[in-house]
Amino acid sequence: MSAVAAAGPETLVAAARVRVQIETLLRAWGMDEDLLATTARIMADTDLSGVDSHGISMLMDYDRSRRMGKLNLHARPRVLRRNAATALIDADAGLGHVAAHMGMELAMQCAQEIGVGVVAVRNSHHFGAAGYYARMASAAGLLGLCMSSTRSINTVPTRGRTPVMGTNPIAFSAPAGRNPAFCLDMATSSAASNKVKVYELRGKPLPEGWVVDEDAVPVTDASRAMHILFERPKDVGGGLTPLGGSAEMSSHKGYGLAMMVHILAGTLSGSSFSPLRVRTQQPGDPDNLGHFFCAIDPAAFRGEGEFEADLDEVVDVLHASPPADPNQPVLVPGDPENETRACRMREGIPIPATLAAKIRALCEQAGVPFLLD
Repeated sequence: MSAVAAAGPETLVAAARVRVQIETLLRAWGMDEDLLATTARIMADTDLSGVDSHGISMLMDYDRSRRMGKLNLHARPRVLRRNAATALIDADAGLGHVAAHMGMELAMQCAQEIGVGVVAVRNSHHFGAAGYYARMASAAGLLGLCMSSTRSINTVPTRGRTPVMGTNPIAFSAPAGRNPAFCLDMATSSAASNKVKVYELRGKPLPEGWVVDEDAVPVTDASRAMHILFERPKDVGGGLTPLGGSAEMSSHKGYGLAMMVHILAGTLSGSSFSPLRVRTQQPGDPDNLGHFFCAIDPAAFRGEGEFEADLDEVVDVLHASPPADPNQPVLVPGDPENETRACRMREGIPIPATLAAKIRALCEQAGVPFLLD
């Protein structure tokens, strides 16, 4: 297939070309070759999986951070503490992809040696989609768990009026035998804030309940929602809702999960809590985000192949569950991403015209070719 094909207001671009475009910009910004290769691979893979909010569309955000001096593009993550089962990594104020990859690799190494590994990362920045790192573990026959604190203050706690929390993601993956790995990747808010950005880029209305205004009234206009989330003062009120959307729909559960994520990824690692950090943070100060990684070897609990065989049976039962709509079969976490990946590997990654224009502007500023047309 050709690298590019037209798709209405979107352009389909081969994943390899998307990755190279990311690499050219990171290189122009001064990032070291080995660091940018890992970062670009993870970002392009995220777009392949359909998580458009966390892939190439993050480049504008990264550019702003580097211009403010918040990012160390030459960052070399280093291990500060380690024993047989745990480790603490300092990300050196760099983009989170490299430190997160290192963190899960180290957790996996511990799990392969003694059955379990737990690694925390501090002094980091945005690391993309949490699901990528969880899937690293399941690809090696391990169970993987990933969580991250967030820099944004955009989620209103249950019974609250103003945002206090972030989207605080959780990802978990487990290997099956003949079925693809189970992979759950979710925000603890009703949606990730960058998904609101994707709706704005595509000119689509938001699902009702993702974002509320200062009076807790749902906001469906994506541009207005972006203004609430990213532009106006937080004390005005409004923001993303916790998973559940409202107290009547059990948003306290999403709120509680968000707190659990911050405790494991932020408090445990010694990273910042955004509402506290912003009181003294200067424009060029790093965000000091924290990540959490855990890998478990099922062989520490079960005979060879037993875990995978049992999980296959569980997945089979769920797939065979009668659907309410015959055209909408019951899925398990990971199915939509696998389907999207297969489709995009064949047809390309959709790049909306609005996003393409933003990437083109970055390329012009950096003096590198625009490769997405």
